[in-house]
Amino acid sequence: MTQTIQNQLHELASNCDNRTSIFDVRITSHTDGHLTLGGRVLEQAQVDELQRLFSNLKVDTASIHILHRDNLPHMTVATNLTGLYEKPTFGMPLSSELCFGTDVEILDEEGRWVFTRQRDGYLGWAYRPYLAEVQKNETHLVIAPSIEVRTAPDITGKVLTRLVSGTGVTVNETQGEWSLVAANETGWLPSSVLRAVKDIPQPLDGKRKIIIEDAARMIGVPYLWGGTSGNGIDCSGFARLLHHWVGVQIPRDADMQCEAARPVEGPFEIGDLFFFGEGDSSRHVTHVGISLGGWTMIHSSRGHNGVYVDNIQESKSLKEIYMSAGSFLR
Repeated sequence: MTQTIQNQLHELASNCDNRTSIFDVRITSHTDGHLTLGGRVLEQAQVDELQRLFSNLKVDTASIHILHRDNLPHMTVATNLTGLYEKPTFGMPLSSELCFGTDVEILDEEGRWVFTRQRDGYLGWAYRPYLAEVQKNETHLVIAPSIEVRTAPDITGKVLTRLVSGTGVTVNETQGEWSLVAANETGWLPSSVLRAVKDIPQPLDGKRKIIIEDAARMIGVPYLWGGTSGNGIDCSGFARLLHHWVGVQIPRDADMQCEAARPVEGPFEIGDLFFFGEGDSSRHVTHVGISLGGWTMIHSSRGHNGVYVDNIQESKSLKEIYMSAGSFLR
């Protein structure tokens, strides 16, 4: 009987996507029709499901730690860029990256690390000293791969810090072709690398036109697993960035994007997403590219070590793993 229960818990854990949920439950005792469970889950609904699943037993779930509760604290990233990890250590591969101002909900703590959830539900550990208990009101987005923040509105001004692509900032003042911005440091940026949030076009045709321009800015940025910026970016991080720049929020990873997108068929329009599956991964979808019109796409490719343009019909390796297309812009 105990082995059956363990198998059921294992199946529940296997079906849990640890990027957006947590299910780590174990048997602490099982005697005479009494079952005591411990561990942690994300939501109360998961505990309720355990009670239903083992309704033939008297189940004690008091030792299960439920991470999501009402009125949890929120923090924002206070440095220009920081990593998100599966475990509370810098010794893990990147899961993703968080740029300055990203809002996160604090679900748990361990030493100098906090377990966080972003607004889209994406989970991960972040280094607590890089976060702050402040709120920000962004007026503009950085649309350069990365850019220096300077002490004066001039190229000779001392460099204070750098901001990366997609960072939201508050513009407090403009002088000529320069803007004074508040970020992790307050300083000056060329106004040409900023896009006012209020000026992002709402019609889809306008968004597609901007995607063409924005995609070109990132050509040559190196590939980085888990990367989301001009310091290095992966395929889904690149697709997400291009959508963020035109005011559309999409999921973090390629398989999530495929699941959430509206399926489309050719002829393909600018901004449509192409999804690919490679046989050496447990995930159904492992790669994504963005159509520049038709089968021509731009993507962050390990093969090219960065952001470059390809034509699917002219690339044997891409044709062999192409799966489907979807869109958030139709």
